[in-house]
Amino acid sequence: MIHSPNAEADRAFFRDILGFPSVDAGRGWLIFALPRAEAAFHPAEANGRHDLYLMCDDLRSEIESLRAKGFECSEVTEARWGSITSIPLPGGGRVGLYQPKHPRP
Repeated sequence: MIHSPNAEADRAFFRDILGFPSVDAGRGWLIFALPRAEAAFHPAEANGRHDLYLMCDDLRSEIESLRAKGFECSEVTEARWGSITSIPLPGGGRVGLYQPKHPRP
């Protein structure tokens, strides 16, 4: 679940820009089908923080596709586990996007 002060705009972004299929659960509440996913658990001082990263096979291509649709991603950074950027959401938040360097399950 992604919390947003402008959930309607962020739903439209996932539907129209990212192209994720969805179903309407009633009154415009879209539930999105996401690609296969992975989960990793990191040590932390407290519960409650969760990060969402969308994974892709070609980060540069995805960045160019988003740019063509009017969205500028953050600068790409390199980590041991992947090449990473973030996508600005219309509601003011950001979602991570990365191309993994690690083995995939």
